[in-house]
Amino acid sequence: MAQKVLKSCHPTSGYGLREVLEVQSQGLRAYDIPIPPSSAEEVKASCDSFVLSSFTAQDAWELGHLLYARLLPFASKQPTLISIALANSSQVLFQTAVGSGAVPDNETWVQRKRNSVLRWGCSTWFLHCKYAADEELFRAKFGMSEEQAGKYAIHGGGVPIRVQGVEGIVAVVVVSGLAQHEDHGVIVDVIQRHWA
Repeated sequence: MAQKVLKSCHPTSGYGLREVLEVQSQGLRAYDIPIPPSSAEEVKASCDSFVLSSFTAQDAWELGHLLYARLLPFASKQPTLISIALANSSQVLFQTAVGSGAVPDNETWVQRKRNSVLRWGCSTWFLHCKYAADEELFRAKFGMSEEQAGKYAIHGGGVPIRVQGVEGIVAVVVVSGLAQHEDHGVIVDVIQRHWA
């Protein structure tokens, strides 16, 4: 099934930063992160990956700041890490912690989620749903040793970004720190609100 190509809704650069400042000036107000579907078929059809008209370093900056603004109200309860990297070189275009208390383990989760997206070409939430969160089944399916399997994660929060007319994944967006359905859901929510 062909995916809809999304275009940025921000008319000028700096939109993400404006949203961060607006959230801060109006006071921190958390609103629920939408829960993504839990069947692999529904995830694949609606929120496994996104095809954008383009994706530049500026777009990564905007997306990162929009994610930051969306997660800021949750920062006092649960610190998170946002990371956006290019797929072909793993060059990090945007990375930040939201709230104090992020630990080095968050960075390990980011890398494991990114590795899964790059190897299987789908979101980590899709993998979670497809294998019913059974890490042993997942490991056995691909003939991986425990050490090899430790380099990958089938926990929500890693999403591939594709660009119309470009073969393969262009970038990987990762959120780590919330419940895994929220890690995935916040990425989906922000992209669907700001790219149409």
